Amino acid sequence: MAIDRTLLPAALFGGLVAVGLIGAGLAIGGGVINAQTGNRQVTVRGLAERNVTADLAILPLRFTVAGEDLPTVQARIDGDLANVRTFLREQGYGDDIVTVGRLEVTDTQSQSYAPSPGTPRYIVAQTVTVRTNEVARVAQTERALNDLVRQGVLLDFTAPTYVFTKLNDVRPGMIAEATASARSGAEQFAKDAGAPLGPIKQATQGSFEILAREDVDTESTSLDKRVRVVATVTYQLK
Repeated sequence: MAIDRTLLPAALFGGLVAVGLIGAGLAIGGGVINAQTGNRQVTVRGLAERNVTADLAILPLRFTVAGEDLPTVQARIDGDLANVRTFLREQGYGDDIVTVGRLEVTDTQSQSYAPSPGTPRYIVAQTVTVRTNEVARVAQTERALNDLVRQGVLLDFTAPTYVFTKLNDVRPGMIAEATASARSGAEQFAKDAGAPLGPIKQATQGSFEILAREDVDTESTSLDKRVRVVATVTYQLK
């Protein structure tokens, strides 16, 4: 069926131009998401990303001892604690950044359910936590934990948590980048539509996201991270 081209309003023409520009806009980190030449405005999205490295590491070391005699189990957990402290000192951590958590004691015979046959009566657990800005050192320590296992320390292996705390340092520059990216997309649309770009009518900044730099990792356990923000800006068209 033939289409009467005289029925195509100018707004539809502007929308078709916008669709054609979306791919180009994405290449610069954003793109046209809404264009209304009839209302003389265009809404674009700008993306800014920056690679960063975590500056705070939290390493929990949880170890357990089980047995039938509580004093014996307590003595063994005390020995393991001494070994863990020595290990951490050898790794270069001062006592001021090492925290010893509350001792956990479980009497399996006092539970509401019957323990499995062969379950030791007492299970004692202790957690030691390192909190430091020396993130590279923690990554090395994680690879050296087998030394504790060789000493008989029964570790519950938990990956360190890496945190990026300097978001405020990169926030202003990234907002400027996202806004510039959005303006670039708007200028390209205005140029192709033959409508000079006017001032900003409305602007919205999305939430900052901190992601793992590689998609195969989780953010909390990734030393290398990626900060991302999207700005949505509406410009008037002259």
